[in-house]
Amino acid sequence: MYILKSSSFYETPSWPNTKLPKYLNIVLKINTDLSLPNLFLNLKNIEKLIGRTPGPRNSPRVCDIDIIDYNQKNYSIKIKKDFLIVPHPRLSARNFVLLPLFEICNHWKHPKTKQKITELISKLPLSSITGIKVM
Repeated sequence: MYILKSSSFYETPSWPNTKLPKYLNIVLKINTDLSLPNLFLNLKNIEKLIGRTPGPRNSPRVCDIDIIDYNQKNYSIKIKKDFLIVPHPRLSARNFVLLPLFEICNHWKHPKTKQKITELISKLPLSSITGIKVM
């Protein structure tokens, strides 16, 4: 597995509680020979090595690695006790995914809806776009 492209870092407020520490977000484009389940398991191991521990949903965490796209296909896979859906079901509403993704792949299309990334970004509320800061 190796990195082909990397976006800038983007700072966003915590959600749903904006009083918690801000998040730093980045999108990487990688090349890998790993199957989707093996990639997922490897990424979970990286999270643990960095120091991620289990916590309540949407609570602050040291690291959270999501798979946004895998070969422009749709997947729903049970892996051990986790259920992985690719593309991420809520990515279309997430400024911290769409803006860095656009930076590294401005021609990307959603594998399920076939919408262009520019269409998805145009549907974000203005406050969502102005609330993100490029580092």
